[in-house]
Amino acid sequence: MGHTEAPKPPQPVSGPHKPYIPAESIVPEFTVKAVAFGAIFGILFGASTVYLALKAGLTVSASIPIAVLSISLLRAFGRATILENNIVQTIGSAGESVAAGVAFTIPALLFLSPGANGGDYFNYVTIMTLAACGGILGVLFMVPLRRSLIVAEHGTLPFPEGTACAEVLIAGEKGGSMAKVVFQGVGLAVVYNVLMKVFALWKEAPAYISSKTATLPNATVAGEPTAEYLGVGYILGPKVGSIMVSGAIISWIVLIPLLTLLVPEATVAEDLRTLGRSDDWIAAAAGPRKFYEAYVRYIGAGAVTMAGIITLVRTAPTIWRAVVESMSAMRSKAGGLTVLRTERDIPMPVVAIGAVALVAVIAALPILPGSAMGKVVMAVLMLVFGFLFVTVSSRIVGIIGSSSNPISGMTIATLLGTALVFLSMGLSGDAYQPVALSVGAIVCIAAANAGATSQDLKTGYLVGATPIRQQIGLVIGVVVSVLAIGWTMQILDSGMAPEGALHGIGTDKLPAPQATLMATVIKGVLAQNLPWGYILVGAGLAAAVALVGVSPLAWAVGAYLPFATSFTIFLGGMLRALVDRKRGGEAGSEISTGMLYATGLVAGGSLTGVVVGALSGVDITGDDGKPLPLMAKLAHQGETWQHSIAESFGTFAPDVMSTLMFGLLGLVLFRVAMKK
Repeated sequence: MGHTEAPKPPQPVSGPHKPYIPAESIVPEFTVKAVAFGAIFGILFGASTVYLALKAGLTVSASIPIAVLSISLLRAFGRATILENNIVQTIGSAGESVAAGVAFTIPALLFLSPGANGGDYFNYVTIMTLAACGGILGVLFMVPLRRSLIVAEHGTLPFPEGTACAEVLIAGEKGGSMAKVVFQGVGLAVVYNVLMKVFALWKEAPAYISSKTATLPNATVAGEPTAEYLGVGYILGPKVGSIMVSGAIISWIVLIPLLTLLVPEATVAEDLRTLGRSDDWIAAAAGPRKFYEAYVRYIGAGAVTMAGIITLVRTAPTIWRAVVESMSAMRSKAGGLTVLRTERDIPMPVVAIGAVALVAVIAALPILPGSAMGKVVMAVLMLVFGFLFVTVSSRIVGIIGSSSNPISGMTIATLLGTALVFLSMGLSGDAYQPVALSVGAIVCIAAANAGATSQDLKTGYLVGATPIRQQIGLVIGVVVSVLAIGWTMQILDSGMAPEGALHGIGTDKLPAPQATLMATVIKGVLAQNLPWGYILVGAGLAAAVALVGVSPLAWAVGAYLPFATSFTIFLGGMLRALVDRKRGGEAGSEISTGMLYATGLVAGGSLTGVVVGALSGVDITGDDGKPLPLMAKLAHQGETWQHSIAESFGTFAPDVMSTLMFGLLGLVLFRVAMKK
C-alpha cells in the first residue's frame, strides 16, 4: 500500500504442515476481550492511517505492532492465548488496510471537475458506506481463495508479513519488552508533537526560500520535523527515502526555479485565476507555491499517473498468473468438505448472499452518486473488478508483502476500465465522474483489505487459528473502523482548512497525492479538460526514471509532495542507514527495537495529528468577548517565545531551534535502535 521495502521471505517449507496449536485442540480464541481490543486497535490505527495517507500518500503495516501490543495488554486482563492475540491483530489490521484504501481514493471527490459536484458526496455517510462495502467485499472474496493461496501453496507463497507476525505471536513470552518499546515511541511522539504543534515551542516548518531575483530563484529547502515522518523514513529505509527526495529536488529546486526564469509573473497569475484561485490567494501565496499550484502540481500528477501505469504493466504477467492459478486451484478443490477446526471457512452460500446484498446496497442507496442506470453499471463493475483485483492482490502480497502491494496500479486499471465502459455507453458527462470514482474506491478498499486479510489468514494458518473466526473478526474490524474513518477524514478536512477555504484536503497540510492521482485519471478520460502539456511532462519524467531502474512510484510521489515532507522522510531513511551500518543490517528486522520504536513514533505522531486537526476547529471566548480559536490561545506563549528568539539571535534562530529539536528526536531513535 505504501512504498516500504518488503521483508525478506522465509525459505519454503517441506512436509505436511503442523500448526502451533493443533487442529484437535480447543483453546479460547474469539473472546469478548479479544474482539474489544481488536476493535479499539482498528479504530486507532485506522485514524492514524487516514492522517498519514493524506499527508504523505503512503502507509505502514499495522499487524506486527498490534500483535506486539496485544501480547502485553491482554496479559493485564488475565492469561491470554496465542489465538486470542491473533484475533486482536486480525481485527485491528482491518482498520489500517481499509483506511488506506479510503484515503487513497475517496478524497478525489474534492478534485473532480466543477460540474461533477463531487464535494456534495464527500460526507460521513457516503464515506462510511463506500468503505464498508469495499472492506467487506475484500473479506468475502478472499474466503474462496484461502485454500488455494494459503493452504495449497504453503511453502510456495511466503506471505512475509503474515509469517513474521506468526513468529511474533509464537515468541509471545518476549511480548512485554517488545510492547514497551512501541509504547515508548508512542509516548515520545505525542509529547514532541504536542509541544511543537499545539504549544508552538519551536517552529513547525523550518524553510529557506531563495528570492525571486536570485541566481536560482524561488528554490526551496524545507523540513517538517514531525515524529511520524521520522518514523516513516526509518521504516521505509534509505533507498526509498532517497528516491522520494530526488523527486522533490526536481520539483522544488529545478522545475520551480526554471519556470520562474521563463514564465512572467502576470502569466502565472492569469493561469492561477483560470484554475479557480482568487486574487487574494494569489497575493498571499509565496512565490514557489504559485508556480507549484499553476504548473508543477500537474507535472507531479502526471508523473504519479505514469508511475501507476508502469507499475500495472510490470505486474500484468503476475496479475494474469494470479487469476489463472487461483481459479485453477479453486476448481481442483471444489466439492471438498471442511471437517477440521483449522479448515472451517464462512460457507460459500453466505459469501454469495453477502456479495449480492452489497450489490443491492450500492444500486439502491440514494446517497451514492449516479442515476439508476449508472448505479447498476457501478454495481456490476464493482463485482467484476473487485474479484479480479482481490485475487491479484492476495497473490501478490504472498510474494512481496502488503507494504509493497501495487494498489495504486490496480485502482488506475479499475478507473480506466470503468471510464471506458461509461464512454462506450455514452455516459461521458461530468456527472459520471463520482460514479467512476466510487467503483475505483470500492475496488481499491477491497483489494487493500484482501491483501491484509490474506496475510492475517497466513498468520492464522501457522499458529492454528480457526479461519471462520478470523473472517468474522475481519468483518467486525471493517464495520467498527469505518465508523471512525469517515469522522476522522472530515475532522481533518475541516480542521486543517486554511482561513477562508472549505477544505484542508488538497492543501500543503493534507496534499493527498494518491487521491489527486485518481481524480486526474478520471478527469483525463471523462472530462478531457486538463493541462495535458504539464501532465505529459510529468509522465515523461516518470518514464525516464523507470528506464534507469528507479522505482517510478516512489519518485513520483516525492515529486508531487511538498519538499518538507519528502526531505524529512529522507532524513529518517538516512538514520536507518546509519543504524544498519553500525549493526550490520540487522536493524531492518520487523521486530528489531528500532523498527518497533519507529512504529510507535508513526502511531503516536499520526494520532496527535488527528487530535490537532479536531482542536483546530474549536473556538473559545477571548478576553474581548469575541470568538478565539483554541489553537491560537494555546500557541500564543510559544509564538511569543519564537519571536523573542528571532529578535535576539537573528531571523533563522527559530529554524535552527527546530532543527536541533528534531536532531534530539533522531538521537533518541538512534540510541533505541542500537540496543539489542
